[in-house]
Amino acid sequence: MFDWTNWQPRERANLCFILKNEHLLLIRKKRGLGAGKINAPGGRLEPGETALAAAIRETQEEVCVTPLDPQKRGELHFQFADGYSLHCSVFLAHDCEGEPAETPEAVPLWIRAAEVPYHEMWADDIHWLPLMLDGKCFVGHFHFDGETMLSRRVEIVPEFGDDARN
Repeated sequence: MFDWTNWQPRERANLCFILKNEHLLLIRKKRGLGAGKINAPGGRLEPGETALAAAIRETQEEVCVTPLDPQKRGELHFQFADGYSLHCSVFLAHDCEGEPAETPEAVPLWIRAAEVPYHEMWADDIHWLPLMLDGKCFVGHFHFDGETMLSRRVEIVPEFGDDARN
């Protein structure tokens, strides 16, 4: 089990899920970390940018829609065996403006929330995404070696308060 006591992320990122009419807007990533996998739109924060602003921007860039009123639902902490570390804020919106379109980064997919293809996603997703879909907030810690999950810890937490934009 990885010791998270003094852990600091090398980078900060986000994921932004849109749940509309019992369907999730997911993507098949075309490039970057997790290329070929199904995930939600999202990406790294730019200097001075909040996680919320980055979630909206990344969703616009990756699938050409604007999530409406995304709310923070989770925090994910990833440590990779090669030394890479990432903190990821997870947001959920219940609607969006625009129609999803393919971009050089992603192919958009509307998938029934009850039929999420976990076998095509990162190994951690099955441990926290059902919590989010059930209306819960969470914090997760995951240790990976490449795409192999070595350890995990997920806790349900109260709603995120005023820090939800960070």
